[in-house]
Amino acid sequence: MNRTVEPRENFELSDLNTLHVPAVARFYQEVHTAGELAEALEWARNNDVDVLILGGGSNLVFNGDYQGLVVRICIRGCSWERVLGHEATLVLGAGENWHEAVLYATRAGYRGIENLALIPGTAGAAPVQNIGAYGVELCDTLVSVTALDRHSNTLVELTNKDCHFAYRDSLFKQSPGRYVITEIHLRLSREKPMQLGYRDLEEYLGDRPHEELEPIDVAEAVMAIRRRKLPDPGMIPNAGSFFKNPVVSEATFVKLKSGYPDIVGYPQIKGVKLAAAWLIDQVGWKGFRNERVGVHNRQALVLINHSAGTGRDILELADRIRESVKERFGVELEMEPGIVG
Repeated sequence: MNRTVEPRENFELSDLNTLHVPAVARFYQEVHTAGELAEALEWARNNDVDVLILGGGSNLVFNGDYQGLVVRICIRGCSWERVLGHEATLVLGAGENWHEAVLYATRAGYRGIENLALIPGTAGAAPVQNIGAYGVELCDTLVSVTALDRHSNTLVELTNKDCHFAYRDSLFKQSPGRYVITEIHLRLSREKPMQLGYRDLEEYLGDRPHEELEPIDVAEAVMAIRRRKLPDPGMIPNAGSFFKNPVVSEATFVKLKSGYPDIVGYPQIKGVKLAAAWLIDQVGWKGFRNERVGVHNRQALVLINHSAGTGRDILELADRIRESVKERFGVELEMEPGIVG
């Protein structure tokens, strides 16, 4: 039976976002089923308030308080379906911890998401951003998502194709607010070749024969690499990679290469993807800090909140970094996190 929706008022959100910036929700409700989600959204409609869907709070910046209803997705569930031969579908409730789900799958011997270990957030948030790391993106394994369509107020099944995935993009970002994901379905395999060609992975794994590696070995390698480079949000508040890697035309890359021979670029179907961290490092922001916020000293993509900074502090620093990169290289950096307020 679904619980009666009784939102809490004036709820502090600093512990529910990984940057730990202060913010207060006028109303706050946790939902544990699709039915509770529907009830919470109906309550918001009846009371004429806006809605913010919150997962792990790892990919947003609160730039002040939120005057509507914050709905935190706590829908759990982790199970296997359509187990056939070496393949199986992993079904995850939207509120499941993403990293724990990766470990669950890799320990069972299934391949496909091992490169996505230690990415913070929930399973339901993963398709929104089309999370990716070390040569793998979520769209490589996602079969479908179940979501509540707020236009029709019904649960719908969206296939991989329906999700319109692109680099750090999806239908859910293109049509913000329309769909609320309740469940995701991933097709994994015990035999599919693992993606091990990323330079950091190759260096970490060394001469170990690839055929002897299990998916949990690769997940543990990814975890070690990420821990070496990236701060733990539980120890140093941050929102992970704050900027997307920009994609420029081949002509632009050739021009940049002539002036900056060491510039890092990865060929894409259309253009060349630049390493945003390299660009930021070159203009001197890596390791910067003021009295409240800064840039991590081992990864220039990560902005940190080291001393009770606000969302405004973080965004002002991000703007200064973007201006520096544009002035030096003529390249626009786009922020990854969503801005609330």
